[in-house]
Amino acid sequence: DNVEWSEEQEASAKSKVQENSSQLLPQDKQEEYEVNAKRYWDDFYKIHENGFFKDRHWLFTEFPELAPNRNTSQNEECSYKEESSNRGLGSCENGHCTLETRAENQLNLVKSTPTSCTEELAPQKYSEQNQSYKDYPGSSASYRILEVGCGAGNTVFPILQTNNDPGLFVYCCDFSTTAVDLVQNNVEYDSSRCFAFVHDLCNDQSPFPMPDESLDVVILIFVLSAILPEKMQCIVKRLSRLLKPGGMILLRDYGRYDLAQLRFKKGQCLSDNFYVRGDGTRVYFFTQDELDDLFTRAGLEKIQNLVDRRLQVNRGKQMTMYRVWIQCKYRKPAAPQ
Repeated sequence: DNVEWSEEQEASAKSKVQENSSQLLPQDKQEEYEVNAKRYWDDFYKIHENGFFKDRHWLFTEFPELAPNRNTSQNEECSYKEESSNRGLGSCENGHCTLETRAENQLNLVKSTPTSCTEELAPQKYSEQNQSYKDYPGSSASYRILEVGCGAGNTVFPILQTNNDPGLFVYCCDFSTTAVDLVQNNVEYDSSRCFAFVHDLCNDQSPFPMPDESLDVVILIFVLSAILPEKMQCIVKRLSRLLKPGGMILLRDYGRYDLAQLRFKKGQCLSDNFYVRGDGTRVYFFTQDELDDLFTRAGLEKIQNLVDRRLQVNRGKQMTMYRVWIQCKYRKPAAPQ
């Protein structure tokens, strides 16, 4: 299913990108998108709230860590593979491209962007800081997952449905108030197993409800790409502080030369491989090395870093386009014995 590119395909993609990034948006325009990022995402969720929540079929196949005690029957694995190769790969609308299966055609997989970032947060002694977290939500849980940029909940709810570990607690945050309202008002929302909160990832005055070194898993699905590239490193560092030793960050995001990148027109490029969509939301297209760099600089070890390329054929236009995603798992080293 995963297709290797020929040199010719790679060259053609490169020239499309050179073409669409040959003229950058002026600086004042760029700042406007950064300052108003929250409003653009709020508007996005207001428009898409209803057709939004669709199950992510691939979630547990790719990230079994999210439901470690789940029995995957052979049949289920097989039907998943078949489904993703036989069906269309989702739709693209306004630069938001959905994921692999037709069941998800209504779903725009997109995420939130923080607005401001201070390079380093003052390191507090863990013990001191953790004193103030006596009874935080999920404090009695034995397995804690945080999803950053949860949108309307299309990852959180499948996890709550699938993972029946009584010790599980799932946190989820988004900096769009509209998105968090959608999660909290969903009939599946159960505050004994889940805590949704508004959080601006890059504002260090915006606290997390849980202490450092308390999480088993942090999930970033199509989130990091929505953030100003120069702010990505401090976010990854901050998130890695929340992980227990041995805890993991799981990421799936847009890869370089994904069809969404090639479809941008001149005048939508903000900086190298970073674009603004028609609705004002922004997106970056990663290479494996860039992501490896972000995670290893934050002190994490690579478990997985792969490119997932899928061929998408548009028969009407006689075009072959490729979906390009990158999937990563990086682990915080276990404490020395």
